[in-house]
Amino acid sequence: MAEDTGAPPTTTEDDAPAAYVRANREELVSLALDLLAVDTSNPPGDTRGIVAEIERFLDPLPVAVERFAVDPAKPNLLVRVPGASDRTLLFNGHLDTVPFDADAWTRDPLGERVEDRVYGRGATDMKGAVASLLFAIRAHAAADADPPVDLLFAFVSDEEVGGDAGLPALLDAGALDADACVIGEPTCEEGRHSVTVADRGSIWLTLEASGEAAHGSRPTLGVNAVDRLYDAVETLRRRFGSERLDIGTEMEPIVAESVEYYAPSMGEAAARDLFRYPSINLGVFEGGDAVNAVPGAARAEIDVRLTASVHTPDLLAGIRECVADCEGITVADVSWSVGTAEAPDSPLVEAVASTAAAVTGDRVFRRSATGGGDAKKLRNAGISTVEFALGTDTVHAPDEHVPVDALVDNAVVYARLPAAWRAEIDR
Repeated sequence: MAEDTGAPPTTTEDDAPAAYVRANREELVSLALDLLAVDTSNPPGDTRGIVAEIERFLDPLPVAVERFAVDPAKPNLLVRVPGASDRTLLFNGHLDTVPFDADAWTRDPLGERVEDRVYGRGATDMKGAVASLLFAIRAHAAADADPPVDLLFAFVSDEEVGGDAGLPALLDAGALDADACVIGEPTCEEGRHSVTVADRGSIWLTLEASGEAAHGSRPTLGVNAVDRLYDAVETLRRRFGSERLDIGTEMEPIVAESVEYYAPSMGEAAARDLFRYPSINLGVFEGGDAVNAVPGAARAEIDVRLTASVHTPDLLAGIRECVADCEGITVADVSWSVGTAEAPDSPLVEAVASTAAAVTGDRVFRRSATGGGDAKKLRNAGISTVEFALGTDTVHAPDEHVPVDALVDNAVVYARLPAAWRAEIDR
């Protein structure tokens, strides 16, 4: 019996797709620039042009390609690559981007290469990763051998605005029959690599305050709704923001690595508090219409985030009780979610982390995201999901860019993952 080294076994056949990627890096860069040249800013989020571009790229390859659209302007593309087993690994990437102000850029926001960098809106989030995923498909075709598992690629629309024309539409239609998923969202910053294995729960709360209007010169004759509302927000912060979360033991390793990952960018104490306590952000505060008037009404929107394994409804119940104790304050609207997580030693997490570490030569943290997105939707649909892509911290910023080496390494990781995941399952 061969010695167990802790790394998934590879063979020359398994690594042929990765070798193809490295030998054709300039074609990968050209593909990324082709995708960046199509403006998919959302809003309006029209992705018909980029879907047509992807279809042209895939047309010569022996893969099944299907458009799926509930909004004709926002189609999704499904690509199937049959493999040697009945297991299915899903790769997901979104095609829309946030808008850009061209005047704020020193490079072309619709794609420009400067030495070893590719610039453009979406270079990091996440047309660069989409190009790497597409090149992994071509690499498997060039290897002239079936991948060890079935592969399904979902290139989706409408992600940046949380719309329902993209991934939610595919899930509602039952179009994503997969055992595990890797989303190509950027998860790495300069000098630190990670795979995102968890997200946080959320409570989005709208509070309304009522008071009694009066003239600003005689405030004692009225009741200031703004004062009432601000006091209520501060009460929530004192009562809940300082209460340590009851985090499940299964989350402790993820929290520890998350704190270590975020500490260089925000400080160790702030990183620890981010996961050990609820974060409470007052995002919207409205009230009053004149400096010389006592406001009779006010409104606030509050964003509360909770580490996965915390039962969101329990905290929400406590918030409702707190609000009930605040005179003149009511909960006008609320939406919430529970955080989700993958076991840090699951086959999917092990495969992605070990493959990324082997390709980059660096440590890969297994961490939680600070928010939540499509990974949460997929986990709640029963599909084990992580996020991984090398990139930069220029997401949504002017002069967004990605190193050419990151495009290549992403494609190598994605090309190797089917074999690595299959090996982890078979352990």
